[in-house]
Formats: sequence, C-alpha cells, structure tokens
Amino acid sequence: MAKRRAAPSPDTLEAALARVFDHRASQASWFALTGGEPLFAAGDEADQLYLLRSGRLGVFRRVEGQPPQMLGIIRPGEPVGEMALIAGSPHSADVVALRDSEILAIPRDAFFEVARTEPEVMIHLSRLMLSRARERGSGAGEPTVFGFVGARARPIRAFVERIAAAVIAMGHTVQVIDETALRSASEWFSRVEDSHDYVLYVAEADQPAWAALCARQVDRLFVVGDALSPPPLAVPTRELEGLRRQFTDLILLRDPRMARPANTGVWLDAVAPGRWFHAREGDETDSARIARIVTGTSVGLVLSGGGARAYAHIGVVRALHELQVPLDFLGGASMGAVVAAGPALEWSDDQLDARIRHAFVRSDPLSDIALPIVAMTRAGKVAGLLNEAYGDIDIADMPRPFFAVSSNLTTGRLEIHRRGLLRRAMRASIAIPGVMPPVVIDGQVLVDGAVVSNFPTDVMRQMNSGPLIGSDMSQVRGVDPAALENPPSWWRWIASGAWKKGPPIVSVLMRAATITSDAELQRSRRESDLLILPHPGGADIRDWKVYEPTVASGHAAALAALATLDGPVETLRKRRAQADAVRSEQATPVPA
Repeated sequence: MAKRRAAPSPDTLEAALARVFDHRASQASWFALTGGEPLFAAGDEADQLYLLRSGRLGVFRRVEGQPPQMLGIIRPGEPVGEMALIAGSPHSADVVALRDSEILAIPRDAFFEVARTEPEVMIHLSRLMLSRARERGSGAGEPTVFGFVGARARPIRAFVERIAAAVIAMGHTVQVIDETALRSASEWFSRVEDSHDYVLYVAEADQPAWAALCARQVDRLFVVGDALSPPPLAVPTRELEGLRRQFTDLILLRDPRMARPANTGVWLDAVAPGRWFHAREGDETDSARIARIVTGTSVGLVLSGGGARAYAHIGVVRALHELQVPLDFLGGASMGAVVAAGPALEWSDDQLDARIRHAFVRSDPLSDIALPIVAMTRAGKVAGLLNEAYGDIDIADMPRPFFAVSSNLTTGRLEIHRRGLLRRAMRASIAIPGVMPPVVIDGQVLVDGAVVSNFPTDVMRQMNSGPLIGSDMSQVRGVDPAALENPPSWWRWIASGAWKKGPPIVSVLMRAATITSDAELQRSRRESDLLILPHPGGADIRDWKVYEPTVASGHAAALAALATLDGPVETLRKRRAQADAVRSEQATPVPA
C-alpha cells in the first residue's frame, strides 16, 4: 500500500504537537540543517524538543570499534529528542540530517508548561516512544529513498527499472525519478516520497549536476559501474558529518558470460564503499537480490565454528535451498566460514558436498603431526587443500557478499576479512591455537576466529538490515570424555590409525577455542531472527570421518526451525516489527 499522508486527525500526535508548537506561549523557533549536518550528538543535554517540518533525519548509535548503526529515520511531522527530554537525561544517540531539513524547536520548560494544557500530548509521546523502542530493536525505520548514480559509459536506467519491477512484485509502490525532475520544487520531492513506499533516483554518468543532487538528498547511494572498466576519476559519495560510516554502496555489473566477478579491488580503492555487490547484466535473479537489499528483506546467514561438527551447516544450507530461501549475505567463523564460502561462491549443494568431502572427510586434514613447538600440526596439508579449493580468488570478487573472521593476537581484537585472498583468510579463520600454526597477514598474527567470536552475528548485522539466520554449534558437546579419561597408549594410538585426526589433546584445544561465555552467546543469538541449533549426537569435534549423520542433523534442525514460521523468511523481521508495534499500541492507554 502507498504511504499517502492525509490531514492529521485532531487526536493524533501530529495534531497535538502542532497545537503545542503553535501555542503563543511555546517560544518555538525555526532553523534549517543542510544534508549531513548534525542536530545533536549522544551525550548532549536534552534541553529542547524538536519537530521535523521537512527533510529527513537519521538516528545513529555509536559502538566502540564499530561503524555507527542506524536505528531509525525521522520523517516530517515527527518529534525528535522526546525520550531524553522527558527522562531528563542526555541524548543517547546521534541525530543527523539525511538531507536538507527544516526544524522547529521548543525549550524544555516551555514544552512542559504548554503540555499541561494539552495533556494528550504526553499520551501520544508515550506511545511513540514505545513504538520507536520496538522498531529500533527489530530493525524497522530503514531507508526508503535510494540513489543510483552511473559510473560507466552505458546507461543504468534499465538496470534500475528492473530493480523497481522486482520491488513492485513484492507488493510495494515505487517511483523512479530521473534528471527531468531537476528543476522541481522541494515540496514535489516530499510529496512523491510520502505517496510511495520506495523512491529510486537514477543519474547517468553524463549528468553531474543531477548526480550531485541525488547524492545529497537520498538516504543511501549506489554507485553503479562496469566490472572490467576502470572507475572514473570522480565519483559522488554519500557521507554524513561526524559519522565514520559510509552511506555509499557499490554495484558492479558484469557480462553474463563472465563466470565470476573480477577487478573489484580497483573499484573499492576508488570509491571506498560501505558495501559492494555484483550483478549480471540483465539477470532478473540479481535484480531481485538488489531489490531485497533496498527493501530490507535481504537474508543473511551466519555459521558458527565447531570443528567437524560444523558439517551440520551443510545440511542447514541444503534445507534453505530446498525451501527456496535466498542467501544474500554470508559469513562465519572457523569451519562455519568454510561452509558459508560455498554458497557465497554460488556453488551448488552437490559442489559444496563434494568439495568438503574431498578437503576434510577423505584427506585427514590434521594428519601432518609436528613436534609441538608452535602447534601440534604443520597445517601444510590444510593450506594445500585450501589452495586447491579456492586458488587465487579474492574475497571482494565473490558473487555474494561474504566475510570470515579470525582473532588478531597482535591487537586482541576480531579481524574481519572482506578483502584479500580467500584461502589465506580461511587458513587464519581455522587456525586453532595449539593445533595449527598462526597466520601472519600484514604483520598481524591471526588465529581461529572462534577465539574472539564463535558466532559473529554482530558483523552480519552491520552489513545487512534484513532477516538474519544463524546456525550455532557453540554449546553442542564436542569432546569425548572417555578419550580423555582413558587415553590410548602411543602404540595403540598409531596402530589404530587414530593419529590421523590428531591426539586427544586436539579435541581439548579445539573445544577450548570455541567455548563462548553465556552472556556473549546470548547476545549473539539475540541478533538472529531465525536461530538453528543442530545436535549432531556424539560426534567429536575432530571426527572428520563422521560426515553423513552430522550433515543430516543440520538438515533436520533447519527444517524444524523453518516449520515454525508463519510466512516467508524474507519478511520475518518486518512482520515481527509490525507485531511489536501493534502490541505496544494496545498496551498504551488511550486518553478518555
């Protein structure tokens, strides 16, 4: 349904606030912000209530060591800063103008004085605060106005129209705006945005003035280029003052005859985007994927570490494919990253199965036992298998957005791999301390990602605002007590062939590396909109030969979790946000 704004009813928040700001004793003032300018920052004193008259504002939360997270969008007619004002506390978030905006402000004392004669204002504000708290916890309030700027000689209008058609097929209303609107009044743009669910601005490479306006007036910007063409010297970008977050994304189109993207690194260096995507020219499937990203319905899959037990993730992926759940973003830690790389490279289920069997089931990856000076194994066999599987593929050139994590022993922080050789990132992500030697990349000593974050859902949430599926093995038993209580003698261990999966101490080291605190685990799991918890029975964390039963456990767990849903995975996050909003509305008393 279209978002057409009607005249405010007398009992709405908008009408109540209008009476407050129009009151002769309100001491209200007017001012303007240019796009990108901050209204206030977290920690500032909440001494005024603001009302947005035109434009758009973005609300951002800062987390140390991470880019600011968008919590929501303020639209015309909505108040700003009401929570801190009423609570008498400093602002808890940054608010920045997403485009040129006009704002009314009323001092705190004047607001409370006028509100005493307009008591319904406090009821409406209470409802709004509850609704916003629910929305921000559920990922609602996402951008709806996007710009597509061409950075190639060929027009991009047809590509944007295919995206618009895919958005319409989802049941939304869309307006595509091109350079013919350059001389339109600002009120016209506001009316278009109010009457459509999504607005897509499109600017070709030979329209610099229009491209500059698009970059300044949209919520988020896509730069569209050709994979094999060099980037232009100057590319419009979308940045907001004081925020270390990039609001420009990159889309590289390629000829359908190209099996895999290439040349991505050159474009990343030129544009420095927050995210990047690959799409085949004229491919409806890829257009639908970008449409999901635009509408906040793109699906992210995060797979935890877990040694040989992570084979269960293969069954999870197969179940998701069987039920036609799209996988738009992928990532994981340790063996979870190894499995996630398959669908990110667009391998079929059979290809993923064959490659994992070859690399881990048949090859005894930890059989090159070494004198334990740095680690129990040399990891030469693992490195060779990774090289065979991935060759010189760069993560940036993978068809689907992908990340792997490792633990940086130099800085003590999580290392997120989104560029560079895939095989080196994988080698670092599975380098269990004491089992395999660390990996040194750019002077940083890296080990298994599970040491710092075994279930990195927070990394995925920075990339994808849509629903997040998580498959977690963190608390599944992974060490056989009998193997530790009654360890075999050296000669029996060698004669039985058990040496090929490493001595029992390997299980201890691997399990120790993947243990997560309850608080950290609960935090990671809360980020998941659909949590899958496979139970592979008695499989030991180093039982590389126990394959089929472990895969089957993941397949069964995924099907059981999906069966609990009352609609498509793509709209899961939005459905929950809407349900939360209804519950908060029903729980708030209505004025008599």
